Amino acid sequence: MKKMIYGLFFGDSITYGEYDGVFGGWVDILKRYALQQFHEGKNEVIVFNLGIGGETTEGLVKRIPHELSARNAADGNVVFLGYGANDLAIKDGTQMVSPDQFKKNIQNALLHARQFSNDVYLISILPFAKKVDGITAASGKLRVNGDVLVYNKIIQEIAAENSLKYIDFYTAFLEDKEILLSEDGIHPNEKGYGMMAEIAIPIIEKYL
Repeated sequence: MKKMIYGLFFGDSITYGEYDGVFGGWVDILKRYALQQFHEGKNEVIVFNLGIGGETTEGLVKRIPHELSARNAADGNVVFLGYGANDLAIKDGTQMVSPDQFKKNIQNALLHARQFSNDVYLISILPFAKKVDGITAASGKLRVNGDVLVYNKIIQEIAAENSLKYIDFYTAFLEDKEILLSEDGIHPNEKGYGMMAEIAIPIIEKYL
């Protein structure tokens, strides 16, 4: 008997797929892949893209209980949390979410996620292109690659402490980031999103 499983992807604009006018981002690629596999006779994995542009973990902790209770598959849920690129941004001289608060927010979200799922994945923050590293953008946000390492370490530590899976997009992008990121230097381009999907497809495969 076929199972129905929900894949719930929480995150910011990189989860949403901003700047990808071809494929709609890595999560939407996964959505189409899962649907194709279902048509070929496998389990049905329904992917929900719950990414919101500009969101920090402050927004996540407010909405995750409601989002999870609204979507709860009988055969199980798989939860993905991809945050940090906005949390670490400095605006008006202050980080939008400090490292300590970021850690608390991820841990809080994790408590909610585990009420609905045994499988939770934490996703790394991507590196920024050289041209935006340490430069204040038109949005007023300043991002520094050194901070990415600090916040990614927090994510990795939470994953290790809680026996969670950590999806390391950071390392995958690092060497070729200048050709995998879009013109804004923050979001992936179509090639970058495609690579993220290739890394994540084996994860989806486990539930099909």
